[in-house]
Amino acid sequence: MGTISELKKSVRETLESRGVLTQLKARIRAEVFSALDEQRDAPPSLSHENLLINELIREYLLFNKYRNTASVLTAESGQPETPLDRQFLATELRVSEDASSKSVPLLYGLVSHFLSSSDDRGNVLLRGAAMSVSAPGNDS
Repeated sequence: MGTISELKKSVRETLESRGVLTQLKARIRAEVFSALDEQRDAPPSLSHENLLINELIREYLLFNKYRNTASVLTAESGQPETPLDRQFLATELRVSEDASSKSVPLLYGLVSHFLSSSDDRGNVLLRGAAMSVSAPGNDS
């Protein structure tokens, strides 16, 4: 039988090769955030824009199997645990979808649109939010 350090190295390599080590680290982070979240006040209220943005990000994270990252986002942001209906999200963003676009997160379609749409100078004009939006926790 090998030494303890050889055993640790072997277990680490096995977990890394199976892709489990990264998942375990992410899960531990999510649990730590969740434990810390239980000790703080209620999460800040979400603006409509932040609710939609967080949902676009969550859909992207879940599609790419970043489940633990998505759970941290949900815990930290105060996003509802139940994802918003995709059709509701598309309607709110005034996005029309075809059959192929429904197989990927809306964020992919939005990025694709902006990469292929531009004004005469090759830039997309961004406008500020309809209302003043501050980062959660920045009540100044």
